[in-house]
Amino acid sequence: MPERIARGFLPFYRLSVTVQIFDDIAAFASRLPERGALIGLDLGTKTIGIAVSDVMRRIATPVETIRRQRFGLDYARLTAIMDDRETIGLIIGMPLNMDGSEGPRAQSTRAFAREVSRRTPVPIAFWDERLSTAWARDHLTEQNISLAKRQAVIDRVAASHILQGALDKMAA
Repeated sequence: MPERIARGFLPFYRLSVTVQIFDDIAAFASRLPERGALIGLDLGTKTIGIAVSDVMRRIATPVETIRRQRFGLDYARLTAIMDDRETIGLIIGMPLNMDGSEGPRAQSTRAFAREVSRRTPVPIAFWDERLSTAWARDHLTEQNISLAKRQAVIDRVAASHILQGALDKMAA
């Protein structure tokens, strides 16, 4: 799929920036510097799972789960994490239907990415997230994690699974 380009505004410096949103992970990777952390997001209707990579982009680690409120508050917390980790890009899980088509959740994810791209200069890529939450649930169950603990961390573990899939593809 072709890359999408959006115009954004970076309020911190009052500069107009061009931010790119990619459906193709290879095109996204080609625009990144050699080193720097990426953040992976698992967008849900109630929460946002967040994972971060190391600067060499080899390992994804679950970081936090944001309880969604409204975009401004969610974005403020996301940018605080991005600034703290010196993030150079975002990988957002794309909730495709099992047949590969895009439904309402995918449209919502694209809208979220457009809003983020208007406010930050980092490139954004989508990664197929089908069954990531099921994988995270199974993985946590295999680790004998209690139900209460699983519910508290499942979204960030799913985000790390999404991010690790993208990292592995970029390294191949």
